[in-house]
Amino acid sequence: MCGIVGYYRKDNATEKLNDLEKATSTLSKRGPDFSSTYYQGNIGFGHARLSIIDTSAGANQPFVDSTGRYVIIFNGEIYNFKILKRQLEKEGIKFITESDTEVLLELYIKYGENVTDHLNGFFAFAIHDKKDNTLFLSRDRLGIKPLFLYQDNDKIIFASEIKAITEFRIEKELHIPSLHRYFQLNYIPGPDTIFEHIKQIEPGTRLFIKNGEIESTKYYHIPNKPTYDGGYNQAQQKLKSLMLKSIERRLIADVPVGSFLSGGIDSSIIALLTSTINKSIESFSIGFPDEPYYDETEYAKAVAKKGGLKHHIINVHSKDMLEALPEVVDYIDQPFADSSALPVFILSREVRKHVTVALSGDGADELFGGYRKHMAHFKALNKSLVNALIKTAGPIFNLAPQSRQNALADKARQAARFSQGIKRKGIERYWHWASISTEAYTCDLLKEKWPDPIKRPWEELGIDIPKKHHLHHILQADVKMLLPNDMLTKVDLMSMANSLEVRVPFLDHEIVNFAMSLPDSFKINEHSQKRILQDTFKRELPKELFNRPKKGFEVPLLNWFRKDLFELIFNDLLSKETIEKQNIFNYSTIEKLKKQLISSNQGDSQARIWALIAFQQWYRKYIN
Repeated sequence: MCGIVGYYRKDNATEKLNDLEKATSTLSKRGPDFSSTYYQGNIGFGHARLSIIDTSAGANQPFVDSTGRYVIIFNGEIYNFKILKRQLEKEGIKFITESDTEVLLELYIKYGENVTDHLNGFFAFAIHDKKDNTLFLSRDRLGIKPLFLYQDNDKIIFASEIKAITEFRIEKELHIPSLHRYFQLNYIPGPDTIFEHIKQIEPGTRLFIKNGEIESTKYYHIPNKPTYDGGYNQAQQKLKSLMLKSIERRLIADVPVGSFLSGGIDSSIIALLTSTINKSIESFSIGFPDEPYYDETEYAKAVAKKGGLKHHIINVHSKDMLEALPEVVDYIDQPFADSSALPVFILSREVRKHVTVALSGDGADELFGGYRKHMAHFKALNKSLVNALIKTAGPIFNLAPQSRQNALADKARQAARFSQGIKRKGIERYWHWASISTEAYTCDLLKEKWPDPIKRPWEELGIDIPKKHHLHHILQADVKMLLPNDMLTKVDLMSMANSLEVRVPFLDHEIVNFAMSLPDSFKINEHSQKRILQDTFKRELPKELFNRPKKGFEVPLLNWFRKDLFELIFNDLLSKETIEKQNIFNYSTIEKLKKQLISSNQGDSQARIWALIAFQQWYRKYIN
């Protein structure tokens, strides 16, 4: 796991861009073990290394092949590199390291742009061919590892993080559609970013750059429709086999490996299957003594006991998250308002004291239908008397007090959202339930309006949900949009801020292909969610993990906003003077939000204010 950055000068100028050195240093937390740069003609590479496989100096990067023609910088892991290496050795290729980096470079020399077809892993890498003066870039199939791209008239810059690109003193013009989408979703969906001229290289994409021209190819597509025609029991056996193989691949490392263990189904499956392969693996849970409703450490302990795992519980108090807030906000280089990043940051920081690599259960909810909204979509797609009644009762729910801080008020909030969403169709319903805020709210909030009134906020994002759709379309949309831009971004940023590599066994592309081939009925019915996942591993997991509601975790934002952060919000970041001077927001909308926050009917005001705080802190660092 590492950080990469580089440039390509379109004018073929050989003068170095000295900003590369500073840009590389911004990635030091991603790669604290070694850093170096490479210059050749109009191309420059920077690399910051976190040593995982072959920790010797010989595997440092930028890495040059034996002929001196090819140079690579690489972030990620290729899990099947030993198999691929043996195949290459049979063809007479000799290796000087035990690293997957060298294998990846030799594979590119052999297969060219088709190299990605042979890889099982997560990655973002760049390869320079000195002879042809070409540059090849690629990002893994699901977008587990980030890769950003900037270009103007005379240069192309790429990096693992936006903060490395901004070191090149580029123009920092805000991308207005992303601003609107951010305040609806609490994150920015790719391929766009907060900056007009910086884009994400999309998951499953490779770029070939020659003579200043970029040729982009999508080499991986999430299956469009279920194609599995076998039985349910057969599918369970297949899923279990794929999971074991995936975990076994992800235990390859020359440093200590552990496993996150929240106490939920997904991480419990990972931890228990891991224990059958390697008994020495340690597991880590996060506990919330201040919020006993959300604390699931008892379930985690039951799983650890069953698997014979050495288990660590990391208790996190509200004050711990509040103290971590400045460091979390400082590391994020474009607005991101998923507040659960705070406990993930603390978990990663503490886990890093024990291991360098951790396995995670991320991805299972998106593949198998684990979120509340997935059940809402299932209900909406299956007409019932209850649906009709909720549609009719919508105005009543809207009038009821709504809050995340009270069980009854939260039910009213959820019922109101369901009532609003069930009246919509296709992509409009999906976007409504995926959003924290409405389009109307963002139009009231932002002075600069949506630039193209004909296009809706979801257009140009590659999300396609027809009006006559199935649950599969919903899950496919989440894998394309929510997973890489929110969930994986959160884990990547918070783990890398602590130099911890997180691997995600559920997102082995073989599992993704299989999961997305399964019929909807294998995933959700009227009684359960993630049905096949639960049924497949029911015997392995403790009984108490089943038949309990999915809780997630709510950061105590309301308490912070009314107490510890009150001054920061009301008299600084969101004060009338600050807002009017900034000239981005309509203060009248923010004033209404602040009043709603201190009322008995908060609705989603705390999530909206959190998004504003995250934006303001980011704006002060990167724009002001």
